[in-house]
Amino acid sequence: QVQLVESGGGLVQAGGSLRLSCAASGRTFNTNAMGWFRQAPGKEREFVAAILRSGVSTLYSDSVKGRFTISSDNDKNTVYLQMNILKLEDTAVYYCAAGPGPFSRSRHFYEYWGQGTQVTVSS
Repeated sequence: QVQLVESGGGLVQAGGSLRLSCAASGRTFNTNAMGWFRQAPGKEREFVAAILRSGVSTLYSDSVKGRFTISSDNDKNTVYLQMNILKLEDTAVYYCAAGPGPFSRSRHFYEYWGQGTQVTVSS
């Protein structure tokens, strides 16, 4: 079993920044792919970013490309999402996800999920 705990969410003004953290514990040897997804009320859970823990490959959704950066500190079993130039439409619950692979934008390829952290962008 793998446990994922997100932190770092909060309220921020449009144009501001936040950094989310996802701490993984348990049987993390089988979590080669790590990702961030988000879900706003009435919306489907959508892909934000993903990273391979065994390499440097990353993926981003078009909506966050150039503004968000995903990174991984494998020594700490922690994945980060640096969010810059936040927009109102970034408001959502952000979820950390992990899986054995393959590396994917689809939520169906991730087996483990955190409880989410709320990010609210105000104007």
